[in-house]
Amino acid sequence: MDLQEKLEILADSAKYDASCASSGSSRGGQGTGAAHQSGVCHSWTADGRCVSLLKILMTNECVYDCAYCVNRRTNDSPKAILTPDEIAGLTFEFYKRNYIEGLFLSSGIIVSPDRTMELMLEAVRKLRKTFHFNGYVHLKVIPGADQALIDQAGLWADRVSVNIELPSDKSLRLLAPGKTKDTVLRPMNRLAQQIAAHKDERRSIKTSPAYAPAGQSTQLIIGATPETDREIIKLSEALYGKMALKRVYYSAFVPVMKDSRLPALREPPLLREHRLYQADWLLRFYGFTADELLDEAHPQLDLAFDPKTIWALNNLDKFPLEVNKAPYEEILRVPGIGVTSAKRILRARRAGPLKLEDLKKLGVVMKRAVYFVTAGGKYGGLKKESGDAIKLKLLEHKNPNGQLNLFGGEQAAKEGAEAAATGQL
Repeated sequence: MDLQEKLEILADSAKYDASCASSGSSRGGQGTGAAHQSGVCHSWTADGRCVSLLKILMTNECVYDCAYCVNRRTNDSPKAILTPDEIAGLTFEFYKRNYIEGLFLSSGIIVSPDRTMELMLEAVRKLRKTFHFNGYVHLKVIPGADQALIDQAGLWADRVSVNIELPSDKSLRLLAPGKTKDTVLRPMNRLAQQIAAHKDERRSIKTSPAYAPAGQSTQLIIGATPETDREIIKLSEALYGKMALKRVYYSAFVPVMKDSRLPALREPPLLREHRLYQADWLLRFYGFTADELLDEAHPQLDLAFDPKTIWALNNLDKFPLEVNKAPYEEILRVPGIGVTSAKRILRARRAGPLKLEDLKKLGVVMKRAVYFVTAGGKYGGLKKESGDAIKLKLLEHKNPNGQLNLFGGEQAAKEGAEAAATGQL
């Protein structure tokens, strides 16, 4: 099997890992630069830049037989493995040809977690030392690998991640009998400790090596098991708090394998995945807690409205909010106002009182916000107590795909596009 065939197999096997927020690209024709269809994906940095990554598995062979995984041991799909030399050389050649700017490397488990981790580390080490590659590397850490190997991962990679895959130990026992919650959380906790320790060391010794400077992330599969959205969001909240994760990625279950343990879905729960990302954004940037978004009586996110709007409708006693006086933290909780527009409101009102018509110019999506704010005492929405009427009015602004219109007309199109890309609600 030549290198091209290996690459096609291993890139295709890696496409279900959502942990680098990727989308494939393939451009034909003549010209400068290229985006090869085999394994090239797009990821976004913290400051909004889009970068191209080579996204591959080292091997799609695996000793585990996870029910949901296309690379499971009992799947008779074509198998391939790349050597550390091939991974390092291929990455550097793609970089030189302007195909990519970095590497996303994961793997099935070959022989054992330790052996797999050793080979992956050797590949990244060669890339760094032999080819002097200083570009971005995202490295998957294998659950169950020795602690010494886990410690090395953050020295060579910019970002590290350990995939939880399923939200509970019960679900892991059912669908991934070779894995346990402890084997996943132990390396995640170790990485969190190492990242924190190296940050402290670099404060006093500037020449100390950086350790996973882009932090760590994880992935949860949504819809393969019966956990509620509340359980998932509570788990994410705990991971952000205890493990200092940068991101939790949610991946709608795609039924690529037939197994009696798996649910029979007509299509992946993509809208549910979208709502979980919105709730996750509220946890990280808007000051919400999981208990504010969902409770035991309402454990599932509303598919018709985003979670911030549902929270506002359930807490109408806190609205309407006077934008000329309210603190930043409260303004952030208004549907249609994101982080960027909230900061603009604070800056603009220093120059003088704001009117309702001013808010649209500041990027506020007034089709939603109008029901929850006043400006100079003026209210442009419906009666405060008519929550059901507000819902009906919001539904009128839905687009043909059933999603709320984020953009609020031509004047707010630019702001709406920004909100859609960044997750601001």
